[in-house]
Amino acid sequence: MTLNNKIQKIMDLIREKDIKMVDFKMVDINGQFRHVTIPAENFSEDTMKNGIGFDASNYGYAVVEKSDMVFIPDPDTAVVDPFCSIPTLSMTGNAMIIDNPENRPLAQYPRNIVLAANQYMKDCGIADTMMILPEFEFYLFDQVGWELQPNSIGVAVDAVQSYWNSANEGKGCIVPKQKAYHIAKPFDISYECRSEMCMHMKDAGIEINYHHPEVAASGQFEIEPQLGELTKMADATMMIKYIIHNTALKYGKSATFMPKPVYGEAGSGMHVHMLLLKDGQPVFSDDNGYAHLSREAHWFMGGLLKHIGSLCALTNPSTNSFKRLVPGFEAPVTVGYATSNRSAVIRIPAYAKTPNKRRFELRNPDATCNPYFCYAAILMAGIDGIKNQIDPHENGWGPYDLNLYHLSDEEKAKLHHLPTSLEQALDALEADHDYLTAGGVFPEVLLKNFIASKRAECAELAKIPHPAEFDKYYNL
Repeated sequence: MTLNNKIQKIMDLIREKDIKMVDFKMVDINGQFRHVTIPAENFSEDTMKNGIGFDASNYGYAVVEKSDMVFIPDPDTAVVDPFCSIPTLSMTGNAMIIDNPENRPLAQYPRNIVLAANQYMKDCGIADTMMILPEFEFYLFDQVGWELQPNSIGVAVDAVQSYWNSANEGKGCIVPKQKAYHIAKPFDISYECRSEMCMHMKDAGIEINYHHPEVAASGQFEIEPQLGELTKMADATMMIKYIIHNTALKYGKSATFMPKPVYGEAGSGMHVHMLLLKDGQPVFSDDNGYAHLSREAHWFMGGLLKHIGSLCALTNPSTNSFKRLVPGFEAPVTVGYATSNRSAVIRIPAYAKTPNKRRFELRNPDATCNPYFCYAAILMAGIDGIKNQIDPHENGWGPYDLNLYHLSDEEKAKLHHLPTSLEQALDALEADHDYLTAGGVFPEVLLKNFIASKRAECAELAKIPHPAEFDKYYNL
């Protein structure tokens, strides 16, 4: 379908749905939606071709003196926003630098980076399609509040069904600590809320496998979409988070993708399943390989494991991320791969038996990441592994077909481990990012800006007294 035909389709949709506003959703450096809205009567072919101007310096991509950019909406992303009482059509798209005679893509813009990584994969001849499946774990709280004042520092969350409300809840629908996995009604009190989330996702063109309660008793859940093409799933990730947040508010709840919002309960990750296709055929399948995976699949895993330290800066870009990546909660801490083993950072699901479904998952990412950076970086690390034939077994990264949490301290000392802090991950990214800048996919200036921004976050948070420090040190 030509661009003119797509534009006509958008115009027809505006008339059919009696759309009053057209909303353009853009993404900042941290992976958060920003938006600008125009009246539907002002929407035209010119809007689609020449875009909407914006100040990219406020998005973290450009300096103030060179910050004028235009946003070009992608008609393929058009969806009626279910959370606007005034009929609103929403679109995402790409950022462009204003040049004469034509605009050119802003290389630092997240969506452009995913497109560049996808093109680099094709140019290398490795595959023509990457399919991914992120698992979205999140908490739903009935109450949340925090305070950061010179004389008062603290946070409080509440989930009605949590074990800490056993004396207060009044109906007996209490879930024991760490015992919520797949628990049914009446204990699963947010079932309708999550079902509505999934229906909104389907209306937005995002097919869902399932949703269910997760391990943590204090309101942790998971929604899993179906495998999708890389760029579409990056867009879908933004929309899924948008739908989860807004539907939660409709039900009087608050959703969070913080990796570790509750001390002592399971953390929330965003495990990313992946596979490659070339001419419609699976690149990762081999009946004779370990776990029925091809050498290309193993090399791809090798690239991920070689660069896992620097990847963590993009896949786990919050200080809170590393409070999840600790032993004891099914979160990975070991650099390695295995089948059906949740203690290694790469897990090969045994249930993916057919050739076109054979894949593996990277278990360390979480949804505080910018999904465009996260998915593009994963692909670039995997491409580096294939190009350089990095064999994970030869490098001593497995397969680990045992519970790595149960090894002795002496055996654990022989293993490689993930970074234990955001600072360590940023150090790794500074030292190891050539695989990201290959083919011009990740601009060096973007990585420098990202690292500087995250180092400033770390420095700021390091200065703030923590309530647990009072418990440890107040009376010394």
